[in-house]
Amino acid sequence: MPNLLSELYFLYQRLNWLSVLDILLVASVFFVILVLVRDTQAVILLRGAILLILVLLLITSLAALPAFSWLVRTTLPALVFSIPVIFAPEIRRALERLGRAGTGAPLWRISYPEIEAMQNAIKSVVSAAARLSARQHGALIVLQRNDRLYEYAQTGVWMDANVTPELLLQIFYPNTPLHDGAVIIAKGHVIAAACVMPLSSSGILNRSPDRQMGLRHRAALGISEVSDAVAVVVSEETGSISVAQAGRLIRRLDTERLENILMAFYQSEEVGALGFFRRVQRWANGHGKE
Repeated sequence: MPNLLSELYFLYQRLNWLSVLDILLVASVFFVILVLVRDTQAVILLRGAILLILVLLLITSLAALPAFSWLVRTTLPALVFSIPVIFAPEIRRALERLGRAGTGAPLWRISYPEIEAMQNAIKSVVSAAARLSARQHGALIVLQRNDRLYEYAQTGVWMDANVTPELLLQIFYPNTPLHDGAVIIAKGHVIAAACVMPLSSSGILNRSPDRQMGLRHRAALGISEVSDAVAVVVSEETGSISVAQAGRLIRRLDTERLENILMAFYQSEEVGALGFFRRVQRWANGHGKE
């Protein structure tokens, strides 16, 4: 114990602001890695790799095993080179998040008609989701935000139609040609239906009770992992309504909560562009006071 305290005191004497910055940077790197692999299959792989390394270090430190130590020293570098292969989906997702960081749509790219059309589209989606839920008709509706989804729209049937509850009900009516796949909504229009979405590589749905969910929920999580889109899912089995965004799933929503959540995702656009246009309109109408 005295030796440990003396060593800690020795390290404290050599500590300076550069050392603190160095420790914070290393801790930040590990924190970011843990956040990125959270709720994914990579957590299990990472846990197994750490356990394997600890066991190997323990065995080699307890006894003099020259052959085994040589084997460990030889194989560990190969494990380092295999990390990009094992964690390829997580690395790709992290780079995509970095690429999307700070790419919010600026004020001049958002027009007043687009925001109004998107708000009307949200109300139509909420109304359609309530009626689909009551009938237990499965549905997957993807609302585009900043990231363009035309790559996925090309996998379906192009429509470019106004969003109405009746249209969504007709698309997701069972056994119709367009009921399988997702509907993509952009700028207040249904741009395509029967679209193929990427399936989630997350481990969220592998745990009870989420593991009972089907391909619609996996596709909703998948598109939310590779883009900033918001996906609304109606379960065909239970009729429950869920929302997926940024790799997270909010389940068992009623219509009021669903509308509040969807409107919240477009709140920044409303505060920016729509608020500006509304102030201009009030000023033009002689109501400059807010």
